[in-house]
Amino acid sequence: MVNVCKHCMKQYISAAKGFCCSKCKSIDHMRFEQIKAYLSKYPNSNALQVSEALDIKAYTILRYVEEGTLTFGKGEFEQL
Repeated sequence: MVNVCKHCMKQYISAAKGFCCSKCKSIDHMRFEQIKAYLSKYPNSNALQVSEALDIKAYTILRYVEEGTLTFGKGEFEQL
């Protein structure tokens, strides 16, 4: 299956649907861990608040939600 990396936008081939290439896997993991840590400290934050606090694009944060990597418990994760 041909996929497109969400970070470098290059095409790569993998057996299953993927969201980032092997070169960008560490970047993806680091950003996710930053977001996860921030949300555990400030659980009612929306994408814009997380984006401003961590200097990560809100689009990137919302992609984690679309991928199913980042989920929400109570209420809704607000999209802008």
